[in-house]
Amino acid sequence: MSANAVFHNARMVLPGEVVQGSLSVQGGRIAALASGGTAALQGIDLGGDYLLPGLVEVHTDNFERHLMPRPKVQWAAMPALLAHDAEIAAAGITTVLDALGVGEADAESLRGSAWNQVLDTIDTCTERHLLRADHHLHVRCELPAPNTIDLFGPFHGHPRLSLISLMDHTPGQRQWENIEQARTYYTGKKGWSSEKFERQVQHAATLQAQYAEPHRAYFVDYCRTHGIALASHDDTTVAHVEQAHAEGAGMSEFPTTLAAAQAAHACGLLTVMGGPNVVRGGSHSGNVAASDLARQGLLDILSSDYVPGSLLGAVMRLVHDGIFTLPEAVATVTRNPARASGMADRGELATGLRADLVQVHLVELPGGAQQAVVRGVWREGVRVL
Repeated sequence: MSANAVFHNARMVLPGEVVQGSLSVQGGRIAALASGGTAALQGIDLGGDYLLPGLVEVHTDNFERHLMPRPKVQWAAMPALLAHDAEIAAAGITTVLDALGVGEADAESLRGSAWNQVLDTIDTCTERHLLRADHHLHVRCELPAPNTIDLFGPFHGHPRLSLISLMDHTPGQRQWENIEQARTYYTGKKGWSSEKFERQVQHAATLQAQYAEPHRAYFVDYCRTHGIALASHDDTTVAHVEQAHAEGAGMSEFPTTLAAAQAAHACGLLTVMGGPNVVRGGSHSGNVAASDLARQGLLDILSSDYVPGSLLGAVMRLVHDGIFTLPEAVATVTRNPARASGMADRGELATGLRADLVQVHLVELPGGAQQAVVRGVWREGVRVL
């Protein structure tokens, strides 16, 4: 499904500049860009709004949130997917890597369950043209969990699989180096009692010692064999980054320290940080602030993580704070994540690429800040919002 269209009176955010002009679409691809005014009477007048490439999201937990809106409350796959997809599109995201976790000892948890039905639902909704965004898969593998490889089974060879990340949420290291931060998360979000948390902390170290390294070797080999992008997760030390680099990872997701982010760049890994971290002014886990990394040239990709709307919010915050220019900030949510995921056909306003487009209107806020409002979204030239 594709379309032809002309967009004019737009402030087009190009890779290195913002240009007032027009953009034409043929067959779902960008056919031409022109600066200045146009005499065209037909087409879509953007009224001076910004025209951005469609946003590319590499790591969002939003689908999982719709599948299990409360602890142990399972929601049906199709309504969960459709609600997630609508929220994603409303945030200006036209390509999304749905992050689905595999591996957890608790069989009643989402990540301890089989994903077959969910994958079938994604395929069915795509085939019936029910989805606004282009959906791909990012499998988050919890290395210390005994059932991780078994639960990965339905993803094996799946054509939508674009990214695998290696996780280890054992309390006392990486993201949960601060045990009290871990306690707050598990007792709050997951509803664990303090007693259960203490039991799990003791058991987690045993599981890590038994399963983490063999599972890591399995998924590293899988990515090499099948040509799947690999990411590390919550790197805290230089050693964490060096191991990921040696294994072939191309991204370091949410490094928790400045030292880890510096090591990632030194090794050529792209650093992924959370949009909520930028918008809130810091990490909810007490780790390094994304804006601090951006100031030092250590931020490559933004992920909405758990708030889809945070992508554009983070872009505007980085621009307002004078850390990035608008084209630089937009690249962190378009070109950079697209290239890191092996998608060379999107992520920029350039001839020949997919006409995945977002119309953004800026609203002035007290204090000089600006709120980005999504007014229109097109995927391959077809309006989806």
